[in-house]
Amino acid sequence: MTITGAGESVTGNSVNYDRLQELKSFDESKAGVKGLVDAGITKIPRIFVRPPEDLAGDGHNSGEPTNIQITIPVIDLSDIVGRRADKVAGVRRAAEEVGFFQVVNHGIAEKVLEDMLKAARGFHELPREVKADYYTRELMRKVKYGSNFDLYESRFANWRDTLFCVMGPEPLDPQELPLVCRDITMEYSKQVRKLGITLFELLSEALGLKPDHLIGLDCAKGHLLLSHYYPACPEPKMTLGTTKHSDPDFLTILLQDHIGGLQVLHQNHYIDVPPVPGALVVNVGDLLQLISNNRFKSVEHQVLANHLGPRVSVACFFTPHLYPSTMIYGPIKELLSEDSPPVYRETSMRDFIAYYDEKGLDGNSALTHFELQRGKQGNKGI
Repeated sequence: MTITGAGESVTGNSVNYDRLQELKSFDESKAGVKGLVDAGITKIPRIFVRPPEDLAGDGHNSGEPTNIQITIPVIDLSDIVGRRADKVAGVRRAAEEVGFFQVVNHGIAEKVLEDMLKAARGFHELPREVKADYYTRELMRKVKYGSNFDLYESRFANWRDTLFCVMGPEPLDPQELPLVCRDITMEYSKQVRKLGITLFELLSEALGLKPDHLIGLDCAKGHLLLSHYYPACPEPKMTLGTTKHSDPDFLTILLQDHIGGLQVLHQNHYIDVPPVPGALVVNVGDLLQLISNNRFKSVEHQVLANHLGPRVSVACFFTPHLYPSTMIYGPIKELLSEDSPPVYRETSMRDFIAYYDEKGLDGNSALTHFELQRGKQGNKGI
């Protein structure tokens, strides 16, 4: 396998550098980032190198001491009936102030979590020719493997491969899944969806609404499972595992392994989200910020590249995604008043996803595109 530029020094500025050609060579290899590592590279290809202005302006990672004393909240979901008010208050505080929290005693057995991570790693470590059957950029394919959904739009490629599975609203035929991760993916999908429904009920109550309000808006109607694989990187400071972004969904539940690297942007500083054994990481998505009219925060986050690896994580995105729907999303009308006019215009799911995908992970929030201009805010809501 030959990847153009794979052996070049990251400092080399060849006049013959044809970025598009190198992107195509990488894409057409169908081997992903893991293919580069397997080829024994010691320098990362130029397509992965962060631009100089990006590296120079990376004050968030300067390591300077700050006065910010914050940790990602951990919410214990045991005794959710007897201590419901406490759980709702904890979720409200986390969703409004940090946008991220971890949950423990969530009802998914530790063995299921371990088996899901093991199977995700198992897929990515299959022979290239086996994985290549799943490699595609076809928008409507339900199960696909790839590297960087925004490869041709991004300023630099991320050090990450992904297996993308649309698990609902239409039930996925298990035969479409690779055998190595088939059974556990179906089981984990079922259990994580159940947890998602519980969290949407708590989040609804945290907004002062009935427990089924967010479910009624189809927030849990569909979900995707994204199994990410971050190989060990020879030059981790020159690239990222995942560029700074916020998620294009209502809610994300993340299963991460022990390696770490996930960071949340809070008051212009990155906060580490440390792996907690048995815990799942939960974060508010852009669409939940939109319909909550900024009550809940969809926070930007990134994943560092690392000398250690591979790092494996499985993200569950709650979104109907591209499933045909007539539902239009805007700020929930019960949350609006003269003092709290709508911040966002209404949008369909398809329009939101289309804008997010076209924009790619460029470090800017997609929500800005859907903000109403000041002075034109009415009182519409869903």
